[in-house]
Amino acid sequence: MAQIEKLLKYQEEDSKLLQIEREAANSEEWKNYSQAKSFLTKAPDKLDAMDARARELQSLLTRLTEKYEEIAETIRDFEHIDELVEGGADISFYKKNVSQISDRLKSVRSEINALVKSVKEADEEYQALKKKTITVQKQYVDYQAAYQEYKKTKLAEMDEVKAELKKLSADISSEVMKRYEMKRSERIFPIICAVKNDRCSKCGMELSIIGKEKISGGEVTECENCHRFLYKE
Repeated sequence: MAQIEKLLKYQEEDSKLLQIEREAANSEEWKNYSQAKSFLTKAPDKLDAMDARARELQSLLTRLTEKYEEIAETIRDFEHIDELVEGGADISFYKKNVSQISDRLKSVRSEINALVKSVKEADEEYQALKKKTITVQKQYVDYQAAYQEYKKTKLAEMDEVKAELKKLSADISSEVMKRYEMKRSERIFPIICAVKNDRCSKCGMELSIIGKEKISGGEVTECENCHRFLYKE
């Protein structure tokens, strides 16, 4: 039996393994397990980042509140403005200062209100993530057990196919098998396809003169475009 015929038989068996792998990758057991695992892996960093952000916002709020108190204290200095006016002071000067300080006070108050809202939202987001993390932690135990049970079934099927593949590979050149496995790892499948009208039936690339000679001589030939193994039916 020629190498390419052995490869075709190997690929036929390998397609069974690929189908099992795809079924496993698309199973609800795997999706639930992998999503829960991914969430729990990222959750601690997210919680730490949110906690740091909440502390930063709280620190800003404290500083703004202190600033507000300082400005408010400045306004209190104008409580006795009537006495100053009676003493001959320029009332327009004091009115202008009071107006400016009041504007600053309103601006700071507006910033404080916005910051209080941000602190509240950050805390709510943190508590929601913390609650979800606890829920997912409980689910993860069940998802992991379900996936492990599912995996046992699939592994048994895979082992059976792999045993057959091992037998078939014994009759194929080690160099050809190495190239085959490399293509398999690159998600190229089918790895072997027919030549029709001197063209690769998968991508349509025409064989070079050397390629035509090699395939006519029964050698393992690769498509120069998609790099699949080619054979003549």
